[in-house]
Amino acid sequence: MTEIFSADGWLNTAITNINNVLWTYILVAVLIVCAVLFTIKTRGVQFRMIGEMIRLLGDSTKKTHEKHVSSFEAFAVSIASRVGTGNLAGVATAIAVGGPGAIFWMWVIALLGSATAFVESTLAQLYKRKTEGSYIGGPAYYMMFGLHKRWMARLYAVLITITFCMAYISIQSNTICGAMQGACGIQPWVMGLILVTLSTACVFGGINRIAKVSSIFVPVMAVLYILLALVILAVNIQLVPRMFALIIENAFGFRQFTGGTFGAMMMTGIKRGLFSNEAGEGSAACAASIADVSHPVKQGLVQALSVFTDTLLICSCTAFIILLSGVYTDNSLNGIQLTQTALQHEIGSVGPTFVAVAIFMFAFSSIIGNYTYGEMNVKFLTADHRWLTFVRVMNGIVMVLFGALASLDLVWNLGDFFMGCITLCNLFAIVKLHPHAVFLLKDYIRQKRTGIKSPTFHKTQMPEIADELSAW
Repeated sequence: MTEIFSADGWLNTAITNINNVLWTYILVAVLIVCAVLFTIKTRGVQFRMIGEMIRLLGDSTKKTHEKHVSSFEAFAVSIASRVGTGNLAGVATAIAVGGPGAIFWMWVIALLGSATAFVESTLAQLYKRKTEGSYIGGPAYYMMFGLHKRWMARLYAVLITITFCMAYISIQSNTICGAMQGACGIQPWVMGLILVTLSTACVFGGINRIAKVSSIFVPVMAVLYILLALVILAVNIQLVPRMFALIIENAFGFRQFTGGTFGAMMMTGIKRGLFSNEAGEGSAACAASIADVSHPVKQGLVQALSVFTDTLLICSCTAFIILLSGVYTDNSLNGIQLTQTALQHEIGSVGPTFVAVAIFMFAFSSIIGNYTYGEMNVKFLTADHRWLTFVRVMNGIVMVLFGALASLDLVWNLGDFFMGCITLCNLFAIVKLHPHAVFLLKDYIRQKRTGIKSPTFHKTQMPEIADELSAW
């Protein structure tokens, strides 16, 4: 059994071979083409409306209905899922495998991918359904009611449940256990049992409890981490220009082209960027759908901002810490150990412990945030609550323990595989349906220009699909 779950086991070898084809020849190209398409169609919504995004996020802290999830709480759930190991361990892995230039491509996929996040989240709001005390939606719903493809909707619901409640959970657990073992000497199986206890208490409380925990937990941990990075940047201010030059030189360097490493560097940056910000996967669209807002575009803009928050802020913080420390040249370091070593170099012996605590907070929030997506899609598939209990057990117990004991390479490769599957499925749907998101964006801007502070939407504004828009 140990051989199967090891880095050299047959399972890891098979998944690696599949991922090489999936990511090298298909996904990178499709992601970039779709992101550019949506940027053009929305006329760069992620750039020209960033002020409106920030204003909406500030206003969204007020609930319009006590039982419903607020726009800010939905934002926090999506950030809870996004802000995890991808920000600390994933960035470190991107640098270790692809070099400093991989960070540039993480930025590119975030800047362009924010338009993708806007489209999928706006569509999720448009096609959401009312449930008792809340809303529910996501890609499975716009595939069912927008594309009228039941088989695709059910396939996506199964894939995203496996991806977030199983594959991604194992990555978060693996990283927490690795960080705690390195900093505090806690054995992985012990940390795994602790995580099982904590995560089970949260996931059995349902979506509303997770939203409340995330809305408090996430902002605090993100601000603390950003402040630490700013202090390190200030202390090393004389090295900052050289650091940015290093990133750009490696992103377009002659050595990378002639050495045949350019493709690997670009692919690694995009993979780790997508894992972190989730733009195009459709997962954040699930979180977007539960928000109670007056116009679908409001949550689309808020979710687009979350991509910037995740990649351009938090991922960049990790990249800057590692590159300023210089330890990225040590080929023996990878994943969370690289981040811990970099912080130890910058702030002394407290560094590894700080990272262990930070990764626990980041990754634990992802564990409970990821479960939200599983619960929503299980409810789409069946009304039988026994399946929901099964997913809760798999999420809170089985995959947490699997992640604690499996190798780092295996859990990341499994995550990449399932991430690729759900991304292709979701991108197909939003390419077909994106004209609706563009129409809604134009309607929102039109209302704002007439002096309406808070635009509203009613399904009669889209009579051709009004019968499918039960929540509006």
